[in-house]
Amino acid sequence: MATARKDSPDRKAGPDSPTRSAPPVLRVAPDEPGSASVAGPPPGSPEALRALAHPLRIRILDLLPSRGPLTASRLGEIVGESSGSTSYHLRQLAKHGLVREVEGKGTARERWWERTPGGFSISSAGKDSPAGRQTAEAVNMEFLRLRNERVMAFVRKGQEMDEETLQSWLGTTTFVTSNKWATPEQMKGIIEAWERFAAEHIDPLDGQEAGPGMVPLEIHFDVFPRMDPEGNPL
Repeated sequence: MATARKDSPDRKAGPDSPTRSAPPVLRVAPDEPGSASVAGPPPGSPEALRALAHPLRIRILDLLPSRGPLTASRLGEIVGESSGSTSYHLRQLAKHGLVREVEGKGTARERWWERTPGGFSISSAGKDSPAGRQTAEAVNMEFLRLRNERVMAFVRKGQEMDEETLQSWLGTTTFVTSNKWATPEQMKGIIEAWERFAAEHIDPLDGQEAGPGMVPLEIHFDVFPRMDPEGNPL
């Protein structure tokens, strides 16, 4: 069903090896073409970041791309909260342009919500206080925790599949870990190459509706140093 591969570094560390890591950045890719139409402060602003620093709001924002559009009631069923609670958190996310109501769907009593089209990034760099950096890191950690949770759920589900189903999914999923040595400039080159690849192969999928034979998919791409700013291995 899924291919997992992990390779080893090509060489040992040398005197010119990088010793400082870049500020961690989590980028949430867009769900549809175009940039987000943000009513309030931009998603990376301190105000929006503080609004996002709530586990339930992060989970709502994480769920909507694959499970949405959803009503507050349906969201409540999924996350185990009351519709009043999810409605409140949806309004707070909407205030900062992170979610929006679906036009032409629903009623005054039953609103449908989706994540605002367009991606955003959350970085601890440029924050004017230790508290701001800690908030950014906490939000990133929760997004990554949820992402890892989905990966593990998929792997566990594979144990329940029959052989025919496993064969039908063979070659459609993969998990790859690649360990190399590189300069910061070479790492930037890898990221730029990925962005070109995404523009050619992933962006054309934007706007596709669910249809026969289609399933929601998730694509991960990570590049990060395996050492802390002091040069200690992670």
